[in-house]
Amino acid sequence: MLSRVADSLYWMSRYIERAENIARLLDVNLQLQLDFEELDDKKLKAYWEPVIRAAGEEELFYEIHERANSRSVTDFLTFEARNKSSIMACIMAARENARMIRDQISVEMWECLNQAYLFLKSKNALNVWESGPYEFYKKIQDYSHLFLGLTDATFSHSEGFYFMQVGKFLERADKTSRILDFKYHVLLPSIEDVGGAVDAVQWSAILRSCSAFEAYHRQFVSAVSRDKVHEFLIFDDHFPRSIKSCVLELDRNLHAISGCPLSKYSNQAERLSGQILSDLKYDSIEDAFSFGLHEYLGKLQNRFIAIGKAVYDTYMFHPRLDLAAEIAAQQQQQQQICEKPF
Repeated sequence: MLSRVADSLYWMSRYIERAENIARLLDVNLQLQLDFEELDDKKLKAYWEPVIRAAGEEELFYEIHERANSRSVTDFLTFEARNKSSIMACIMAARENARMIRDQISVEMWECLNQAYLFLKSKNALNVWESGPYEFYKKIQDYSHLFLGLTDATFSHSEGFYFMQVGKFLERADKTSRILDFKYHVLLPSIEDVGGAVDAVQWSAILRSCSAFEAYHRQFVSAVSRDKVHEFLIFDDHFPRSIKSCVLELDRNLHAISGCPLSKYSNQAERLSGQILSDLKYDSIEDAFSFGLHEYLGKLQNRFIAIGKAVYDTYMFHPRLDLAAEIAAQQQQQQQICEKPF
């Protein structure tokens, strides 16, 4: 497979996953905001800033907007073209990557991306607020789910599919870690609420933002608690949005690309994914809390960034050929052959 094709498939999948996760985060936080009373400008800033930080665009946001509130943040993370993590920018980037490899993907996949793009182009922030933001963000999630289903059903499960899976699960693992980290920045208003009704509502919101509410309650019959939510979203083997489950799939698909056995590694990306997977297999939630949960999640995020760079260096980056040096090397080789005694 050409490296440019692999690159487009990988990023197309990452951008679709990123758009869905941003939509989830905004949807849940808009609903959660209804539970807070008397939100002045200071409280709104404290509430929405971590959402911007989770997207990694805090500096750019304050270059464009004076203050963080419901409308400015949702507009920035939904329609702002200068924000490369906005839903609009992600869908446009996914569509552009698909357009460049139009002959490599199915008609159904292309039509799904094109419909999502046209839907977003037909909307603006004012229309979304007037018609209902919750329905809008649900529509974005539905397009993502439709694309994933069409990819599984209409795209050959070969090398290109593995690159798409790598992009999807790497992005998903990273966003799950950021959503969990979000709770410690903003949701807990005071220490006396720990373990109380407010705390339970907020942890339920975290589960809903990962579509994990029902799955969590099937596994844990008891009430929602901090420790169990973290254990489920970090270390669960079977829930498809837990960090450990994502890394399992990431590692498996990286090895499927190279053909290397799962017990070994053939490149830096496989080595790094294997290291994270090993840590997640043998760590416990007690280890994470002992290390410091914010630090533990931050370390995971840095390791996911390193894997992304390793994937790029291994499969997609080719240094520019120095023709002069190549010609000189060939001439030297030819001279050595001529000078070699028979």
